[in-house]
Amino acid sequence: MEKVITIEGINPVEFFGVNNVYLQLLKRYFPKLKLVARGNNITVLGEEDVIDLFEKKIIQLSDYYHRFNTLNENIIEQVLLEDANIKPEVTGDEVLVHGNGGTKIKAKTINQQRLVSAASKNAMVFAVGPAGTGKTYTAIALAVKALKAKEVKRIILTRPAVEAGENLGFLPGDMKEKLDPYMMPLYDALRDMIPPDKLLQMMEYGIIEIAPLAFMRGRTLDNAFVILDEAQNATVMQMKMFLTRMGQTAQFIITGDMSQVDLPSKQKSGLKYALDALKEVEGIGVIRLNQNDVIRHPLVKKIIDAFAVKEEQEKSIDKSL
Repeated sequence: MEKVITIEGINPVEFFGVNNVYLQLLKRYFPKLKLVARGNNITVLGEEDVIDLFEKKIIQLSDYYHRFNTLNENIIEQVLLEDANIKPEVTGDEVLVHGNGGTKIKAKTINQQRLVSAASKNAMVFAVGPAGTGKTYTAIALAVKALKAKEVKRIILTRPAVEAGENLGFLPGDMKEKLDPYMMPLYDALRDMIPPDKLLQMMEYGIIEIAPLAFMRGRTLDNAFVILDEAQNATVMQMKMFLTRMGQTAQFIITGDMSQVDLPSKQKSGLKYALDALKEVEGIGVIRLNQNDVIRHPLVKKIIDAFAVKEEQEKSIDKSL
């Protein structure tokens, strides 16, 4: 069956995206349909029931645009995924790195694939989203891949050493022993991808460095793949300090989750500040992962959703007081 759907009252570039990026997203979610856009018309070829579902979603997206005068990839995905019959076509067959035991480590979701693509096009990428969406793991896989391909000479992984209700001073041991618990998620990811003996050797020779954010001050990070993890806990000054460490041939990925800020209440998150300040800067990619990218236990997505509902309820109560 063939059908022509008209998008009324909307600039095609706004609806289909620059270079048809939104249209390509629709194709991913409707792989059984052939979609051709001409001006404000979409010609759709496929089975009748799938076309009907597609038209329903186009109407919903059109209504959303007319109400809010905006459209982006996250909004499109949210609208599409409201229907259980729609599942994205994940085409990311590229193996980022072969892990220990021959495990093939790939981007598993649409937004993880976007992160991989953004890193190939931009020297600096922000990956923001809730827990369990694989942003850090994917970033580390990209770093290991770049190191193995000799695109960089070293990997530098860093995190703000911000305590979640604890204090470094009360932990036993020397500075390294105090800091290691904060860096453990980074160690865990590396251990999946590099044999333990080789990883230890790389760390001893400084080929892989894991250090708290404060240790980055005064350095120029060059010929390196650099990841700032848990960036929501960096202050504004720390974020500016880190971003300006970038050398000529460095690749930076900054990951964070704005729902898990452990800074004092009066302290601004450097991640939020940077995203606002740098949104018009060319050469910087921003990937926003969401609940649909959660690849941990199925309960994790339900927990994130439940917390989001509760937070919205509390905001509504606060506004009414």
